[in-house]
Amino acid sequence: MKKLSDYAKEHGIHYKTAHAHFKKGLIIGAYQLPTGTIVIPDNYQKPEGASRTAVYARVSSSQNRSNLETQASRVSQFCSAKGWTVNQIIKECASGLNDKRPKLIKLLLDKSIDRIVVEQSDRLTRFGLNYLINLYHGDIVIINEVTEDEQDLMQDFVSLVTNFCARLYGKRRSKRKTEQLIKELSND
Repeated sequence: MKKLSDYAKEHGIHYKTAHAHFKKGLIIGAYQLPTGTIVIPDNYQKPEGASRTAVYARVSSSQNRSNLETQASRVSQFCSAKGWTVNQIIKECASGLNDKRPKLIKLLLDKSIDRIVVEQSDRLTRFGLNYLINLYHGDIVIINEVTEDEQDLMQDFVSLVTNFCARLYGKRRSKRKTEQLIKELSND
């Protein structure tokens, strides 16, 4: 038997995604102990049928298009190293704070895709990642996860400040204001 966290690592998925799959009954034979620990039997076999994988890459502005290509390439290489066949590569230029991203919405609603792979969680969304993980029918794999809560909190704070600065001062000036704010916060 193995714990759910080991199962998540073994399958290259986020723990929250594995937990959502357990709640949906997608991990056959898994059960929860009275202590709360979720256990997967050793004889667990993934259901038959090859899973379909999509790579999602996003940049905030069209000025970063070259980064979009390299980001998609890095994520595709990661998938290849894991032995996953990439069936779709979705590239989008839009703010991570913007919820009007038609390519992402179409991808999330596509029932034929079993796994979405992104380089960092902020490429998928700046806020509400847990909602996406719990509501998405397949796996969401984040390659570079933030491991420290303080770093994650700081990243969320910077995203929020960037959004408001963009609205108040315009897009070009917001970057300078955000950088200045980050320096001030770091000095404190």
